[in-house]
Amino acid sequence: MPRNQRAAGFTLVELVMVIGIVGVLAIFVLPRALDLSAWRLRAYGDELQAQMLAMQRLALAQRRPVTATVTGSGVDFAYTSGGTILSLPCPATASPCIVESGPRSATFNAANSGAATTSTGAALAITVASGSSSQAFRLEPQTGLFRRLP
Repeated sequence: MPRNQRAAGFTLVELVMVIGIVGVLAIFVLPRALDLSAWRLRAYGDELQAQMLAMQRLALAQRRPVTATVTGSGVDFAYTSGGTILSLPCPATASPCIVESGPRSATFNAANSGAATTSTGAALAITVASGSSSQAFRLEPQTGLFRRLP
């Protein structure tokens, strides 16, 4: 190698600066970027929607009323005559995850009529939220349609 040519590469100062910037990013940015609570909340909302529809189908198929009881810490499904079917608690990192206070309920296939009734007599709003993330759902009376609101 001739004396007047310099070796190509990074200097020690440049390498230390890059390592320092990567360290700062790892401390401040990555925990916020990898926050999984919003994903867990979305998964819980999807599971809630699927189970509500499944319980409505179960009530109609078995010709037995099924009651969904909504509390701040989750949703419990049971036959009206007794016997728990399923409990769907909030994720451990986001409990309580249902915003509305007080227990409320909805009965699918009420009085073997095929209709759904709610404890409020009107549409049952359920908001699943934790931190800055939230999803709103609505259970329609009579039809039992449970859908995500835009």
